[in-house]
Amino acid sequence: MGSPHPHPEHYRQVLGSLQYLTLTRPDIAFSVNKLAQFMHSPTDIHWQAVKRLLRYLRGTASLGLTFTKRTSILLQAFSDSDWAGCPDDRRSTGGYLVYMGDNLISWSSKKQPTVARSSTESEYKAIANVTAEVMWLGSLVHEIGFPNALPAKLWCDNIGAALFDK
Repeated sequence: MGSPHPHPEHYRQVLGSLQYLTLTRPDIAFSVNKLAQFMHSPTDIHWQAVKRLLRYLRGTASLGLTFTKRTSILLQAFSDSDWAGCPDDRRSTGGYLVYMGDNLISWSSKKQPTVARSSTESEYKAIANVTAEVMWLGSLVHEIGFPNALPAKLWCDNIGAALFDK
């Protein structure tokens, strides 16, 4: 849809900067991920979406990650996915956030590599990704000398995928 953007190299340059910005602004990670899927052949519609995102950033310049004093080393993870959210290839996008105490320390939003046959399967794949991340972070925390007193908590919003802990 839309006509080809006259300066695709400019689109790629701006999007590359936005990808770097997601290190401190996880709120734009999903939008940047979607826009990055069109880096090779952007259209005017994609460029309009980039400009909308830049206006959002200008209006929310005071937002970003903040870190508070460590109150807890409990790892908590939140996982979600959209089943077959991409109308082009029917693949789902999965994402997660990992907190240590009150501090966000890890996050991801990516298109899943395979097509899920159900929302439960899509959610389960997202939970598997966050589980691997939490296990790695837990071993890192233990390696730098913090005791792992409590197991990590994983949260998801799909009843079928959450039944694996029963």
